[in-house]
Amino acid sequence: MRLRFLHWFLVTAVFLGVSYVFPGITIANVWAALIAALVLGLVNTIIRPIVKFLVFPITFLTLGLFTFVINAFMVLLTSWIVPGFGVAGFWWALLLGVILSGISWLFHRLLT
Repeated sequence: MRLRFLHWFLVTAVFLGVSYVFPGITIANVWAALIAALVLGLVNTIIRPIVKFLVFPITFLTLGLFTFVINAFMVLLTSWIVPGFGVAGFWWALLLGVILSGISWLFHRLLT
């Protein structure tokens, strides 16, 4: 349970840092970042497995690279749901998805 909270705060920090560095990603305040991280976690828990199952043939043909596109759509869905969190387009969402995937992988690799 403690790792989940650490991961939640890590994703919040990534949202804040990325919004500071890249102009296509905006966060209104810390609360918006916390809520966006929570909603992204819920979207990844509920919707992402269904989407991955439906597009498995495409993911298989692209040797797993289509997973980055799925991550981008999950980020776009989160930005659509959460007020105060904005992503300017698909490419910014793809960039944020790649950054989040890399940092989450590193987090889990180091702490588990």
